Amino acid sequence: MSAVRVVVAGVSGSGKSTVGEALAARLGVAFCDGDDLHPPANVAKMRAGTPLTDADRWPWLDDIGAWLARDAGGVVACSALRRAYRDRLRSAVPGLDVLLLDGDPGLIRARQAARGQHFMPTSLLDSQLATFEPLAPDEAGLTVDVADPVEEIVARYAGGPPPVVGGDG
Repeated sequence: MSAVRVVVAGVSGSGKSTVGEALAARLGVAFCDGDDLHPPANVAKMRAGTPLTDADRWPWLDDIGAWLARDAGGVVACSALRRAYRDRLRSAVPGLDVLLLDGDPGLIRARQAARGQHFMPTSLLDSQLATFEPLAPDEAGLTVDVADPVEEIVARYAGGPPPVVGGDG
């Protein structure tokens, strides 16, 4: 069996980390939050409310691609908002699959406000939404609504109902 290599993508506040952790647990693979791979300069820019440029993103995407290309593979949470960013990841990880989280900007904004301290301010959501490109028909992956429960999103992607916990089952 080949290693699982999935990027859970979407704007900040869409639930990438939550869904990614749950999906990795369901698939029995490692999880990496792409935010942890940002260099300090990127974090400082975002914390200051300055959107990243492509020049800022390329080395970060290369680090994410390297993490995914490891023998064991895994699930990584990464915005990957544009086709070009997903293609950059695919250059390191042929066959990469994308679980794209999309949904109502008002819901996402409310989630951002409720999550407390994070280096990505709510003020950058509009720039992320403007950058966002849906999956093209030739891109491997699935787009889901962020309003759906995490368990349903994971089950839809993983191909079946969530495992039964406890009970006689």
